[in-house]
Amino acid sequence: MADVDVGDCLDMLAGDFHTRAIVMYLETIPNPRKFMSAARAAARLKPVIAIKPGRHEQAARAAATHTGALSGADRVVGAALRRAGVLRVDDLAELLDAAETVARHAPLEQAHVGIVTNGGGAGVLAVDKLIDRGGELAELAPSTIEQLDHVLPPTWSHANPIDIVGDAAPERYGVALEALAADPGTDVILVMNCPTGLGSSENAARKVAALGEVGEIGGKPLLACWLGEHTAREGRRILTEAGIASFETPEDAAVAASYLSEWSRAQRALLRTPSSQGDDRVDGRASVLAIFQQVASEGRRMLTEPEAKAAIAAYGIPVPRTIVAGSITEVVRAAGHLLESSEKVVVKLLSKAVSHKSDVGGVVLNIATAEKAAEAAQSIETRLRTQSPEAKVDGYTVQAMVMREHAQELILGMNLDPMFGPVILFGTGGTAVEVVNDTAIALPPLDDVLAGDAIDATRIGRLLAGYRDRKPADRVAMISALNGLSQMIVDFPCLVSLDINPLLADDEGIIALDARIEIDPRRVEEPAPNPALSIRPYPSGWGRDLLSEGMAFHIRPIVPADVALYPAFMAKISPDDLRLRFLSLRKNFPDQMLKRLTQLDYDRDIAFVALEKDTGALAGIGRLSCDPDHRSGEFALLVRSDLQGHGLGWDLLNQVIDYARAERIRRIEGTILNENRKMLAMCREFGFSIAHHPGEAGLSVATLEISQAPASSMIPSS
Repeated sequence: MADVDVGDCLDMLAGDFHTRAIVMYLETIPNPRKFMSAARAAARLKPVIAIKPGRHEQAARAAATHTGALSGADRVVGAALRRAGVLRVDDLAELLDAAETVARHAPLEQAHVGIVTNGGGAGVLAVDKLIDRGGELAELAPSTIEQLDHVLPPTWSHANPIDIVGDAAPERYGVALEALAADPGTDVILVMNCPTGLGSSENAARKVAALGEVGEIGGKPLLACWLGEHTAREGRRILTEAGIASFETPEDAAVAASYLSEWSRAQRALLRTPSSQGDDRVDGRASVLAIFQQVASEGRRMLTEPEAKAAIAAYGIPVPRTIVAGSITEVVRAAGHLLESSEKVVVKLLSKAVSHKSDVGGVVLNIATAEKAAEAAQSIETRLRTQSPEAKVDGYTVQAMVMREHAQELILGMNLDPMFGPVILFGTGGTAVEVVNDTAIALPPLDDVLAGDAIDATRIGRLLAGYRDRKPADRVAMISALNGLSQMIVDFPCLVSLDINPLLADDEGIIALDARIEIDPRRVEEPAPNPALSIRPYPSGWGRDLLSEGMAFHIRPIVPADVALYPAFMAKISPDDLRLRFLSLRKNFPDQMLKRLTQLDYDRDIAFVALEKDTGALAGIGRLSCDPDHRSGEFALLVRSDLQGHGLGWDLLNQVIDYARAERIRRIEGTILNENRKMLAMCREFGFSIAHHPGEAGLSVATLEISQAPASSMIPSS
């Protein structure tokens, strides 16, 4: 760890052909962004499984003492590992079981488990554990049940788990497993054997091993549980030699089956790379910067409630109409004005010295008259003088009382984790938020899917979806609020903490009744994006228009939605151009591959797309993939066959080199077929050195030392 850290190890093992799965013991992560980038890259290629001790405070202190580094809050670590596509386990036994399971099988879209057992009790234990882990039991198709009725004894269970009865001979295992392999609703098969005096565990194992195909049957993962010690030892050996993952107890086997679905979810999470500035996001940076500058000029860290509400409103989070009153007379005037359109009002303390107003009795609700508003303001001041005589009353805020009978109270906030930097919190709000403890953690930047995941990870998320006569809360509005907060975090490195509590949500939308923001006044002028983010946001400043031989294009970094442009793009590229780009013949581009090409970790990868200005069609792509320390990168270009010869490839390479220089990448290189003379000639004009590939004939390596290449000033010679 003095030099080679976990990110370096992940990169090395991800590229090692003989490594099928990566397991990690993590006490600390010294470079979170490098780790996240390396973990995301590795998890796209093979299973990555982690055990992270320090889940509890005492253990975290022990880990910190042992490593000399801070340990991130466990819930934040869990959120980071999920975002990186890493499968997290709790102990060493689970670590080994998970490795044995996921290293043998590909990720599954779903993992409905079918169970074959000669002992009903063992099947029940497996089902209990499977459901505890969030797994799903397969529902057998009627045709499967009918097929089994013809080959199993009348006393079989007629359901999943398929209890083939204690006297089951090996042939009975065979017919049951073959039926499950053909069942359309079954994705994973778990076969179990309980030792009895009526059948041979060893012979049953031989039958199962003969049916399986390197750990699978009918293309479906096959897991086994042979119970017992002496009686099961030989059976387990037979199964293991056949490539079938074998476990000692029903619970262990069920947990192993759940790993397949958990890994599948982890893989899907990798395909969610958000941008930091979607087209529908509100750009509130200018107005919020003015607020933060004013606060910093006064030497304050805490914003007042009106300032905090104005800041979140600038990022699209609705707030009630609020009037600032400097005196009790102004409170009366403001209350009278608001009561013309509202049934009741709220009066709150305004003090730059008081952060949590409710702690000092600084909030009075349900005020129906202007006179009662004056009394409320006077009582607030009296209580403050008693409890905090040194605190200054700067005034009062008067706002319309929001009356939403069926609204849920939520909390939306952010704070700084010592390891992973800014994190977002969402969950059940109100004054008892710490006691209820129903919140989810997410790492910014977010997109709609990731924001939705945060909502669904909470218990209150189920209430927000609607129940009985309650209509579902406005999910779009909640997601918009999460995205708005995410964008504010991206825009302002000076943010220290933020609480919106309560945030009311119902079918009419959302509204923030209170907000609290703390900033670091020394960092207000720091530019975006926030460098403390553990996941780098979309590099939005790299878009530009260009004219290339009379044709108008727009070049910008790629976004996940660009996957929709690929089919039409690929259709206009000749097979020979594809061969030159990918160094071999390639006809098929699976959907999974296209998603990986368009959904990048922007900390180490960038792809610039050139779009036709008039049609929006994809015209070309320039790509750069860097090593984890940003010392070097590998580039590649692909231009539509019908647009070659217009200088677009030159412009894309120019953009790639400019980006590399801005990122302080020292060297870029590309592997090029010797017959690709046009690409080699262009590289020479840019100042690349060309050398034969040291390992493969027919290939050249073009290398450019960035400090020697003022790319933006270069003009193509033709």
